[in-house]
Amino acid sequence: MRNLYPVIFIVSVMFVLLSIFMTLPVILLAGSVTPNALAFAESAAIVCGLGILGMATTYRKPRDLKPRYMFVLTVSSWLIIALFSSLPFYLSDLKISAADAFFEGTSGITTTGATVFSGLDTMDKDLLIWRSILQWIGGIGIIGMFVAVLPFLRVGGMRLFATESSEWTDKALPRMKTLSRGLLLVYVAFSIIAVVTYWFSGMTLFDAFNHGLTSIATGGFSTSDLSMGKFSDLILMEATIFMILGSLPFFLFVRELHGQHGVLFRDQQVRLFLAILFIVPMLLTLYRWLVSPVPFDPLHNYAATLFNVTSVVTTTGYASEDYSAWGPLAFVLFFFLMFVGGCSGSTAGGMKIFRFQLSLIILREQLMRLLHPRAVFTRNYNGRAVSDEIISSMIAYTFIFLLCLLLITVALAAMQLDFITSLSGALTSLTNVGPGLGDIIGPAGNFGPLPDAAKWVLSVGMLMGRLEILSVVIVLSPAFWRT
Repeated sequence: MRNLYPVIFIVSVMFVLLSIFMTLPVILLAGSVTPNALAFAESAAIVCGLGILGMATTYRKPRDLKPRYMFVLTVSSWLIIALFSSLPFYLSDLKISAADAFFEGTSGITTTGATVFSGLDTMDKDLLIWRSILQWIGGIGIIGMFVAVLPFLRVGGMRLFATESSEWTDKALPRMKTLSRGLLLVYVAFSIIAVVTYWFSGMTLFDAFNHGLTSIATGGFSTSDLSMGKFSDLILMEATIFMILGSLPFFLFVRELHGQHGVLFRDQQVRLFLAILFIVPMLLTLYRWLVSPVPFDPLHNYAATLFNVTSVVTTTGYASEDYSAWGPLAFVLFFFLMFVGGCSGSTAGGMKIFRFQLSLIILREQLMRLLHPRAVFTRNYNGRAVSDEIISSMIAYTFIFLLCLLLITVALAAMQLDFITSLSGALTSLTNVGPGLGDIIGPAGNFGPLPDAAKWVLSVGMLMGRLEILSVVIVLSPAFWRT
């Protein structure tokens, strides 16, 4: 119990901060109608009360957080915050079930973007703002987790992208302080730029605020059932840029600010990520042009293709139209693009670009060993040696990811959901993409029609995907608690 005191204290502080954010929808809409003001006030009071109670209970207790208990802190904080962030939805005038509220809160805080709501165009504005704020909070939380926690697990990729800057010493605390300030500055700056850009491009200030937050967080919550299909091609291209920015390694932006110019585009994962977003939309636009039975507008359709491909690869989850209706090739292509994800150290989900690159390195090494059995090979990535430890961790992650995908798919199928809905639902939850495929949960649908049991299962999948799965497995392991 002694080791859990710092975990309880930090989670309690997070509760107090969360309660402050819960007041923002009412404050931002001051002078307007806020039909759920009481729900937000009650939620903030509950969360703040629990936070103060937890802080008071553990204030005088030892607060030395051991590295191994960072996993407990990470898993427990995301789970508990997802639970309590759903309170405004549950207490609102919507009168939704606990499963719906938890699903929406979890989707928001994990920046998945899957939703159970329809009629967003006429939905209460305070709830729409809360959804966007949740995704913005989740975005910066994800970046912090990749920098501070996942390096201990060797799954976040940060060990491959460690800074060589002499400004940051090898001591964790000074480097973390510098890096944390820089990350927050970059994240807030990008968010403000996104909001202002959308506003100047024709969005209302309300729409610009919501989409600005969810674009940089690669979250995908929108204020309309049409998602980004409600807006012009210019806004689609701007959104594409902001989704890409949110999917690049934020710590490289910080290094650029510290004078290491050009480091962003020298990064191997960044180059492959941008190459995918350059090549795939062009080929898919050409395919749509060749099979289109009606007059084809190349510029408009390229903008739509680039936007939707970027949205899926970056795991944002926006949609400008139902891309699952673009033909069999597009349907299959979008399914596999859901695996990809953005770069390590970004707000994006998915399996991450660097894991595919490491897999190619291993494949090349094995092929060369067949040709030269006695040769000695070295693995290098971004100019650094790749240890067996990192390779083993990547293989373990990939296996557990596929195992979870199988288990969630089987669980959903057992609830009488069709194969496409079960498989794409499991995949989109683990990769935090948002919409799935098919008539029910595809880009033109939502997760509302699913049974409550399926929503609980998918909520767990979203949390596991956001926490890189291995973090959850370690905390649930009996060996962790025995030692």
